[in-house]
Amino acid sequence: MPGRTLPTLTQAEVESHNSEKSCYVTIGTHVYDVTDFVESHPGGADLVLEYAGKDVTNILKDEDSHAHSDSAYEILEESHVAFLVSEKLAPNGEVQKKIADSQINDRVNPNVHPRTGMSCEEDLSKETDYNTDYKQHKFLDLNKPLFLQVWYGGFSKKFYLDQVHRPRHYKGGASAPLFGNFLEPLTKTPWWLIPILWLPAVAYGTYLASEGFESKLRLAASWMLGVFIWTLVEYILHRCLFHLDDYLPDNRVGLTLHFALHGVHHYLPMDKYRLVMPPTLFVVLATPFWKLAHSLFYWNWHLGTAIFCGGIFGYICYDLTHYFLHHQNLPLWYKELKKYHLAHHFLDYELGFGVTSRFWDRVFGTELVTVVKTK
Repeated sequence: MPGRTLPTLTQAEVESHNSEKSCYVTIGTHVYDVTDFVESHPGGADLVLEYAGKDVTNILKDEDSHAHSDSAYEILEESHVAFLVSEKLAPNGEVQKKIADSQINDRVNPNVHPRTGMSCEEDLSKETDYNTDYKQHKFLDLNKPLFLQVWYGGFSKKFYLDQVHRPRHYKGGASAPLFGNFLEPLTKTPWWLIPILWLPAVAYGTYLASEGFESKLRLAASWMLGVFIWTLVEYILHRCLFHLDDYLPDNRVGLTLHFALHGVHHYLPMDKYRLVMPPTLFVVLATPFWKLAHSLFYWNWHLGTAIFCGGIFGYICYDLTHYFLHHQNLPLWYKELKKYHLAHHFLDYELGFGVTSRFWDRVFGTELVTVVKTK
């Protein structure tokens, strides 16, 4: 069953599948359902059932017992249904602290996370073998424009979400083709364009707002309120819009919009030119907030403008922080923040929504634990 985000099973659970009706075998930490292959095995059903619920690594390598062709391994790959763990573990919270972010049995691979297929932040930068990846997962071919592949792929929502949250890496952080035509440049934004475009706008807006304030202290307080409000908006957008997974329509319109808005970032998290928000998308998202600010503070246009400008400055800090967390060596405090954000990509995409800080994650109970196990 290629392409799924696979569940985890304990050894006892695997061993319970030991009959003709349900036959599981393991190779290391990989669990395979070979029920459909029992009767058609060239060596007879009894040979398969002898190893039902057990590890078959040694018998597969034992040519004296029975030589296995490459097709046998291909059949196994198609039958991959789960990962083996030492005990049934949740991927977050208190359990995560106990296991130091590890979900796979230490005997073979101590750190691979079944939800993402990755073990650490360094894996995010390991280049994907495009041909092997497409053959194995049957999702997107990185050699071809991605947008229309999502549109015409016919993927179910479950399959799409499983795959899009398994990160790939394209040519050292270059941008994989999204449209493959004249629209391609519009999908790429260098980080330095954000301050060049929006800092002058913030400065001018703050100047206009200042004309309605007698006290510079009040202006500064209003502006800082906008920055604080942005931190909450950042969290809400990331959690409730960009990760609208459970409420995403199960059709190609919903999946394609999700991919264009945020899915492509989780699919290719180290893409240097799709880390900050394209100016056109920013204008689309910022316009309702401009109207909202002046609706909430309708009695004072200057107050609404000051708060809005503070919020836009917060957004600029967010976008630059997001880029630097992915691509720059940072001071000690930022290194902790970098570890926290990259864990959102390689460990658990349903936690750790804060980018500039983890404050609102702590408030709303979505903090991602990234402790390191010590002896």
